[in-house]
Amino acid sequence: MARCIARGKCQRDTDPAAKMAQTNPLPVPMGPWKITVYDQENFQGKRMEFTSACPNIMECGFDNIRSLKVECGAWVGYEHTGFCGQQFILERGEYPRWDAWSGSNAYHIERLMSFRPVCSANHKESKITIFEKDNFIGRQWEIADDYPSLQAMGWANNEVGSMKIQCGAWVCYQYPGYRGYQYVLEFDHHGGDYKHWREWGSHAQTSQIQSIRRVQQ
Repeated sequence: MARCIARGKCQRDTDPAAKMAQTNPLPVPMGPWKITVYDQENFQGKRMEFTSACPNIMECGFDNIRSLKVECGAWVGYEHTGFCGQQFILERGEYPRWDAWSGSNAYHIERLMSFRPVCSANHKESKITIFEKDNFIGRQWEIADDYPSLQAMGWANNEVGSMKIQCGAWVCYQYPGYRGYQYVLEFDHHGGDYKHWREWGSHAQTSQIQSIRRVQQ
């Protein structure tokens, strides 16, 4: 599988990155992805550029990431090393401090210790089917657009049991208005099939999903 290579001393982390807790990844082309991280707020202090996944920023001499700039592609950051804990979608732009990427998240965490590109992001061609129960059972709804409130558009309850990603990458949120826990779901992970809410991420504690949107490239 083609992989990006991080610049600088984190090149040795590319092998552990391949061991992410994901199943059946599809081959992806090289980049373009580029992110610059800083160990102080407002783009101060130590800085480092990456063009691929970094499973542990401490192995690059950082104790934490406190600001960052996404120059190419979409990324997902994680609260803990090894791509674990809360997820934060990082689309192109500047993030001068931690609350810029956690946004209106109800669970503010001032830690970002690992990150990786979202290789399957395709905003123009994205499609997902959500199911009422796990294992793709019950009522289903095919989605190809952003919805700040699934319930306002007719979804019967505030929970989703399972999902199939036909193409692209999506961010699902616990609450309406893109708030609460973030779950980044991708076509090239799990073969696009998320049979149970526990597969959404290591931080998943509930099947509650009330808003959803496509990942911006």
